[in-house]
Amino acid sequence: MIGEQYLHLPGPTPVPERVVRAMSKPMVNHRGPEFKRVITRATEEIKQIYHTQEHVLIYTASGTGAMEAAVVNFISPGDKVLAVSIGVFGDRFARIAEIFGAQVEKMPFPMGEPADPEAIIARVKEDIDGEIKAILITHNETSTGVYNDIKKIKAGIKDHPALFIVDAVSSLAALDLRMDEWGLDVVVSGAQKAFMIPPGLSFLAFNEKAYKVQQENPSPSFYWDVDKGLKSLEKGQTPYTPAVSLFQGLDEALQMMKEEGLENILQRHKDYRDMVRDAVRAMGLRLLARDDNASPAVTAVIGPDGIEADRIRKFMLENFNIVLAGGQQSLANVIFRIGHLGYVRQLDLLGVLAALEITLDRLGYPLEKGIGLTRAQDYINRVI
Repeated sequence: MIGEQYLHLPGPTPVPERVVRAMSKPMVNHRGPEFKRVITRATEEIKQIYHTQEHVLIYTASGTGAMEAAVVNFISPGDKVLAVSIGVFGDRFARIAEIFGAQVEKMPFPMGEPADPEAIIARVKEDIDGEIKAILITHNETSTGVYNDIKKIKAGIKDHPALFIVDAVSSLAALDLRMDEWGLDVVVSGAQKAFMIPPGLSFLAFNEKAYKVQQENPSPSFYWDVDKGLKSLEKGQTPYTPAVSLFQGLDEALQMMKEEGLENILQRHKDYRDMVRDAVRAMGLRLLARDDNASPAVTAVIGPDGIEADRIRKFMLENFNIVLAGGQQSLANVIFRIGHLGYVRQLDLLGVLAALEITLDRLGYPLEKGIGLTRAQDYINRVI
């Protein structure tokens, strides 16, 4: 019997039963007191996870919607934008800015590697006339399983006036991020990742510096307009009809996160990353990311010689109902990605690693049976 699906993507992620029940509550008036309580409480809880006292808006949209909202509100047509990219989602951020008329200078780094902080800092220091108006950067690049040291990069840039705009869609609540302390101006995130709800809600956080820039932005905006969002939030509402059920699920998910504690959540994601990497290495497989910038959300594994990565994914889906992510662009069929983000337990990962060993054995990969699983068990013994 195959049973329920094991969803191990870097998003969407598994949804807890408590959240499912919350989303099944009777519908409420999105202009009424019940919804006001939900959005007000959720917004304040999300601010704590961002480590910010600044503005936070919740959109009924995917993470890409929040990325577009950041561009539309805080970048004007013709603005010079430095877009740092280490993969698919860095490219996406740059493309959105291009579509809305920005002059985008892309600063790409090889897929599988983090951005070089010193190279970025040096490039920004060359901009002595302040022509660069915004810097776009991904915190956690799920297409490669690599994260960027945005704290170090922002500290090195120091007082350059450009807005520092961060895609934290997959990193918020999985990787340490301190918006106010680190001086991040705009940070976007999505709720279908570490926040454990289905896709459909995203967050846009921005400080007063960014808001002043938005006030002088000539770009037209309707759905994404932060002025409309802030005025509606004062009344405990959204400008347009929200996904009420998702808000109810988010409210419950935030309660679960509060019960676990943010520091414990961050540590859990680190532990999962290290456990999976230890186990995969023990199997003799190669990892795409270096240890010092390996994502706590997803681990990218290079398919062994003679066995395509997608063959491994196909076998695991058909025989164990386990869903792993594939590679994208130049990494298509080269890597498979094991998600360990959000509502994932140690036992879930043990099941995935055991199934991976069986899969590799069946596909003809020379493997000492149980070696990866034993390494994972040893890791769990050390941390519990």
